[in-house]
Amino acid sequence: MPDSPSTSTVARHPVQLQPMQVPKASDVLANDLRERILRGEFPSGTALPPERELVSQTQMSRTTVREALRILEVQGLVVIKTGRSGGAFVQQPGGDAVASSVSLLIRGQQLRLTALLETREAIEPACAALAAKYRTDDDLAALDAANTLLGDLEIPLEQFLQANVDWHLAVATASHNELLTGFMTALSNAIYSSTENTAFVDDEVRKTTYKAHKTITDAIRAGDPAVATRRMTKHVHGYAEAVVQVEQRTEIELREG
Repeated sequence: MPDSPSTSTVARHPVQLQPMQVPKASDVLANDLRERILRGEFPSGTALPPERELVSQTQMSRTTVREALRILEVQGLVVIKTGRSGGAFVQQPGGDAVASSVSLLIRGQQLRLTALLETREAIEPACAALAAKYRTDDDLAALDAANTLLGDLEIPLEQFLQANVDWHLAVATASHNELLTGFMTALSNAIYSSTENTAFVDDEVRKTTYKAHKTITDAIRAGDPAVATRRMTKHVHGYAEAVVQVEQRTEIELREG
């Protein structure tokens, strides 16, 4: 007589499950708010609902809501203000957000100095070309001011180097392209903080830099993208060669700030 269902042996097949990555509730909320901000549902300057209301709407804990807002604050998508009229206020990401992200990438990946120089050679001539097309009188004034300071051989090295960075960033700003400006901000700061400039920056280098900047500024002022591109390409390539000659290492070491 066959076994009844209650007494028969049930065949069991081994089941192998993989660990499941369940996102944190704060990440889910932050992702939802981020997409709404980037889609323009919350214009810049808009106050998000108060924390108490967000807790009620989402049915999430106060801690989760706070963590989500903190994530958005770190990403530069909201500004959190305290006080009676405080709260989380939306801000659209701009060039500063790009610069911050690129800086984190440079530091986190420990990129080679030569990689930074190669990237700069690829990007900065394009900035010069766009600057020649879109520069304003204020842009030209910023370029002239930075380069006038560069031409003063009496200023200390640190002041010269800062004026040099200021001039290059002024070119990027004159392109009126926030993405390029953000990239150039991060690249310039990384390159100049990681290079032993004292090894090759003498009076002759200062004079050459001033003259190169002046010719590039002249092309930008004249509204000639082709000439601005050519002169900037020559300038940044010459700087890269000078750095490579004096730098025995390829790693970079960045100061915070």
